[in-house]
Order: sequence, then structure tokens, then C-alpha cells
Amino acid sequence: MTLLTWEPEYSVGIEGVDFEHREMIEMLNALYEETRHRMDPDAIDQFLGEIHATISAHFALEECVMRKFDYDEYEAHKDDHEELLDQIRELMDIFARDPEGGVSLLRERLSAWFSVHFSTFDSRLHGKLDMSRH
Repeated sequence: MTLLTWEPEYSVGIEGVDFEHREMIEMLNALYEETRHRMDPDAIDQFLGEIHATISAHFALEECVMRKFDYDEYEAHKDDHEELLDQIRELMDIFARDPEGGVSLLRERLSAWFSVHFSTFDSRLHGKLDMSRH
């Protein structure tokens, strides 16, 4: 069983960005599996740190692409990125205090947030960035 599944509507039409989206989904699914089969708080805590770092780097790339193409929804998209990073940091803090509750909240929030973000903010990028201009 997986937490998230890549859907074609999540594509932004930029190979590198879409590749990283798929990698993030794989990381989140691997974390989900880790929490289902064994509850090793140290491993999960380390995984959360890796996910935060990976997602931060990905958002920096995506925001660079949006600026390069003068994307008209850049500010709202960037704000949504910052909201997710804040949520991940909050989940890391909750997990540190209460591993069981933190894992449950992690499953609920990340799955919902990424599904919504991919299908709204990221899917609107598709077709709006004119790759031939650069």
C-alpha cells in the first residue's frame, strides 16, 4: 500500500521538475512503509530530516524556474511551498514529542497537502511556462 501515487495531472511539463516530484512521492511512500512495518523513532526522525532537505531543494529549483519564466502565480505558489515547509517542521517537532501521534499526523497531512498542491499549483504550471523562450 502506498501513501501517494503519481498522477498525470501532477505533471508541470518540465522533465527535471516532474522527475523530482516522482522522487519526493517515492520518499514519502518509503517513509509511510517504514511507519507501517516498524516504529523506529530514530530512523523516522532521520527520514523526516532528509525529506525536509529534499523538498526545500526542490522548491528552490521550482521557484527558480518560475522566476526565469516570469510566472504570474509565482507569489501564491511560493507561499504554498513555505506553508508546506512550515508544516513539515511542525510535524518534526510533534514527532519528537510524541512519535505515535506524529506518525499518524504525518500520514494525514502530507498525503493531503501534496495531492492538493500537485493537482492545483503544480498542474497550473503545465503549459504556462514557454520553454521555447529560454
